[in-house]
Amino acid sequence: MDYARTRFRRPAAAIASAVVVAFSAGPGFAQPAPAASAAAPAAISAGVPDTIAQRVIACTACHGKEGRAASDGYYPRIAGKPGGYLYNQLVNFREGRRTFRGMTYMVDHMSDAYLREIANYFASLHPPYPPPQRVNVSASVMERGKQLVINGDASKNVPACAACHGSALTGVLPSTPALIGLPRDYINAQFGAWRNGTRRAHAPDCMAQIAERLSRDDISAASAWLASQPLAPDLLPAAASGAKLPLACGSVPQ
Repeated sequence: MDYARTRFRRPAAAIASAVVVAFSAGPGFAQPAPAASAAAPAAISAGVPDTIAQRVIACTACHGKEGRAASDGYYPRIAGKPGGYLYNQLVNFREGRRTFRGMTYMVDHMSDAYLREIANYFASLHPPYPPPQRVNVSASVMERGKQLVINGDASKNVPACAACHGSALTGVLPSTPALIGLPRDYINAQFGAWRNGTRRAHAPDCMAQIAERLSRDDISAASAWLASQPLAPDLLPAAASGAKLPLACGSVPQ
């Protein structure tokens, strides 16, 4: 399996008009090139309300209503994720540390303040989680995935996912995301992106280190277990405990 391959991509041109209409009214949006902005005046004059909910419609085209996404697609859930994490990722797309053409197109002209407003908006939403995927793997693969997520693998110097992402895997405030409720394809693709350098974070990049230490079979097992976990309807990120993380992560305040 090619974990670096991202499926169901929408080309930037397909979302261009939605981006202009949704975001151009925002206070932190720098005017784009004239060709891209031609549709904006007509949209604004037609009475599009200047609310954050209206301005993020371009996000929900892929991430689903309220950012809730689905567990059987590719795009990740962004609703309810810590605002610090969402803000960091938007900045990473804008600065080129993450590469996804549609995301880069949307955030390229946005200020830090506007990106934080978008991040905090989605962080405040907590729609129910969708049912988990049905994952067709053997019991031994599922058990390996569970062990990696809950206990890690000391022989590979890989800490448990739960050590950083919270015991319930719902994320930790202010900057660590949830792992449950994500599509398996998305989890696999992100590990591939860390391995080939198309997804990066501020140094030290702890996830890039972990991705290098895991085999493809390990990644497949962990993603299978995570994607198949049943979810309560009201899961929230955990409060920061102040405990030292098993690895230094440049994007997480210590």
